[in-house]
Amino acid sequence: LQDLTGDGGVRKEQLHPGTGQPVPPSASVAVKYSGYLGNWNKLFCSNGNSKYPRLMKLGKDITLWGLEIGLLSMTKGESALFVFAPEYAYGQRGCPPSIPPNTTVLFKVEVLDFIDSEECDTFFELTCEQRDRLPLEKVLKVASTEREFGNYFFYKQCFKIAKERYKRALSILGRKSSSKAEQSQINASKLLLFLNLSLTYLKLDRADRALKYGELALEMDQGNAKALFRCGQACLYMREYSKSRDFLARAQCIQPFNRDINNELKKLARYYKEYMEMEKEMCCQMFDPLNS
Repeated sequence: LQDLTGDGGVRKEQLHPGTGQPVPPSASVAVKYSGYLGNWNKLFCSNGNSKYPRLMKLGKDITLWGLEIGLLSMTKGESALFVFAPEYAYGQRGCPPSIPPNTTVLFKVEVLDFIDSEECDTFFELTCEQRDRLPLEKVLKVASTEREFGNYFFYKQCFKIAKERYKRALSILGRKSSSKAEQSQINASKLLLFLNLSLTYLKLDRADRALKYGELALEMDQGNAKALFRCGQACLYMREYSKSRDFLARAQCIQPFNRDINNELKKLARYYKEYMEMEKEMCCQMFDPLNS
């Protein structure tokens, strides 16, 4: 076993290698873990049944010293076995009744994902004046990291939290630009966030808000097929069939072989047909008594 601490307190056996850089000390990490006593035969904690483990901030949410040391040695996608001596785990007292005093514990850990939030942590500790003086590159990096957090929560299906992270990123990008080149970079970041928010509001059954952010994206890029598609979806949800057809047809002209766009147009045709048949039936019911 690899001795990570030099005193045998944290030992590691890699089961599967990961890719990229090791987890940084300022990261928020999504991991699957299982903790054991004895010879891997007594499970005392696990989050293995969780499809989307929560993000845990190093130095804040992870209270087991040995586990934090172990995570700092891992990369995304890596899985490993760890042995933690008592002083790197639950100490002299243990954690009754599950863990006796002075117990060596074993952990199986897999790093699913991590987001380095160092720049975000520093940014949000600054005053508004200090933030305004930061180089644009740093501001864009913070906004990009906030968008990463939003994406993580979106795929975790925590749409309300995702929405807040996307909006937080947008608020960062409200600064005035000093040149057209800077404004172009800001707009490119905003465009991605508008598209993310449009889709997120569709997931939240708020088609009116989805349409708003789709149209904001179109103000920046009139030929953006994804923005046209989102607007078409929102209008279809609100039963504004004519507007939906207009948006989707424009999107199809740009991407004629896009399966999602073509399927949405088929859905629109089906819904519109059902709507017209329902209208026809209602009219017949209204005028039948008169005819009789």
